[in-house]
Amino acid sequence: MFSLFRNAGAAAGLSPREAVEKAAAGDMIIIDVRDPMEVRMSGMADGAMNIPLAAFQMRVDPRSPECVEGLATDKCIGVYCASGARSSMAKQMLENLGYQDVHNIGGFGHWVQAGGPVAK
Repeated sequence: MFSLFRNAGAAAGLSPREAVEKAAAGDMIIIDVRDPMEVRMSGMADGAMNIPLAAFQMRVDPRSPECVEGLATDKCIGVYCASGARSSMAKQMLENLGYQDVHNIGGFGHWVQAGGPVAK
């Protein structure tokens, strides 16, 4: 089971560097699934949405009145957390809800190491 989380950023088929490039070009929505306290401590990817995993399914389900505006099942989405484990679960939830182009970037550190801009 834990092998699912090994090298989470690379296992998704899209490297963190490629995700940074797609986000910069406006071709990818980035979602940070960490808790707000984690985000306050480190910042998050510039332009990312913070949707904590605890409320994730309700906030990304297109059938829910709580669905975040701007999300659509045909848009390219990248998710990350602290290490890649929670973002792996988020990726699976999105795919189960019909999102077609979802990528697990891994952890916030992967984003930073790939040169991704950070908002504090």
